[in-house]
Amino acid sequence: MNNTANRFGRDPNNGHVPAMGRSVLWPIKSLVHRLTPLYPRDVPRSPALGSTAPHRTPTSGLFLGLIITLAAVVTYSAYITRQISGLRELQNNLVDRNRKDSLQLLRIQNDLNSLALAMRDMLDNDEPYPLTAWSAQFQRVRADLDDALRREQRVAPVNRTAEQERYLEDSVAQFWDAADRTFALANGPNQAEARTQIRISLRARQEALSTAVSRLLVQNNESEEQAALRIGRIYYRVQRQVYLFLTATLIAILFTSLYLIRSNRRLFAQLATLSEQRSELAQKLIATQESTLRHISRELHDEFGQILTAVGAMLTRAGKHAPEGSPLRAELREVCEITQTTLDKVRSLSQALHPVMLEETGLESTLDWYLPVVERQAGLHVFYEKSGESFSVKGDAAIHVYRIVQEALNNVTRHSGASEAWVRLRFLPDTLTMEVEDHGKGLEAPATMQEKGIGLVAMRERAELLGGNIEFGPPTQDRSGTLVRLKVPREMLNSDAE
Repeated sequence: MNNTANRFGRDPNNGHVPAMGRSVLWPIKSLVHRLTPLYPRDVPRSPALGSTAPHRTPTSGLFLGLIITLAAVVTYSAYITRQISGLRELQNNLVDRNRKDSLQLLRIQNDLNSLALAMRDMLDNDEPYPLTAWSAQFQRVRADLDDALRREQRVAPVNRTAEQERYLEDSVAQFWDAADRTFALANGPNQAEARTQIRISLRARQEALSTAVSRLLVQNNESEEQAALRIGRIYYRVQRQVYLFLTATLIAILFTSLYLIRSNRRLFAQLATLSEQRSELAQKLIATQESTLRHISRELHDEFGQILTAVGAMLTRAGKHAPEGSPLRAELREVCEITQTTLDKVRSLSQALHPVMLEETGLESTLDWYLPVVERQAGLHVFYEKSGESFSVKGDAAIHVYRIVQEALNNVTRHSGASEAWVRLRFLPDTLTMEVEDHGKGLEAPATMQEKGIGLVAMRERAELLGGNIEFGPPTQDRSGTLVRLKVPREMLNSDAE
């Protein structure tokens, strides 16, 4: 008895299960979850979707435009900096120095005018004072004039020649030599000769100094006018360069934008083409998948079912020929039970691969059968709710909706950790809404989801083939878990989705 059980693969937990049944049927059963030929949207496409040659991107052109723009900005900045430095140097070395030098020249001219007035008074003889009485005034003017000359030499413009500086210094020195000789004569009895020196020598030298200072003032004014013209030209050049730079920059931005727009249009056109090809391939893959599952389901139901039924009938007849109470009769009865159990599993697997109810009675009846099966097999308590006035959902649309519900409940069983799930089927006037909700640990990170599988992508693909919309998210903002909501227009349920 024990040998017979071991030979047919007795399972100590679940009764008699053929070893051959476990090794052959379970890989087929896992096909329900593993046969998903769809792909994520971000993985590379195969050559069936079009050319696999790399497309030219606008990155190199944009980098080139950026480098040219930066080079233009740096060059223009250097140019503007140089112009501003030249302008600052022009103002410091010419305009400011001219202004300060003119102030000192006016001070010198004012001292010379004071000396001219003093010499006029000395020659008029209206005052009963000797000529030496003006010596103190001359000394004060001399001290102020010497200070003005020293300051004027420090701020003299760069265009002042050395001959002009020496002429001014020599003229001042000669004037004071003549003044010293005049006051030396005035200290003696030669008052008349001293006045003659004043009239002939001092006044002439004073007038020559005044003329030289006036000439220097005129030269400073001319230099300031020339500097103003140069500054104006610099401002004009800078302004013109600013306009040219702005124009060039706008042209560069315009060409870069046009290039970017053209590149984006080409890329989006390629993406649209790839999306259409992907949609066509998805339809073919899903059709192939459903055709394969339908074929396997029929083969299991018809071929394996008939074989197992025949084996069971033959075992029953053989058992009748065995003596009553013999060990052979008991073993044949046990093998017959194992065969019947295997037949039941094959039929259940056939329904799981492709329920015949979908083609015969439609989506609603199939869900009424499928959800209790999920409860028994997965140990998941499913709350099923239907609302609205029902309408027929058959054909390819029923298959897609059923697969989405199947994948959602598989995710609840495998990943959520929840023991309860809610399935809601709502028939609205213009829409069919299907919701699968659980209160487990919720959706994971996108990278983790891609590593575990592409079931969500397959659900999304099926929703697009139905012309509907599918959403993944938490049930509510303050509660964990996952809510899968599918919305399909009613007119798409009455047409061939594939």
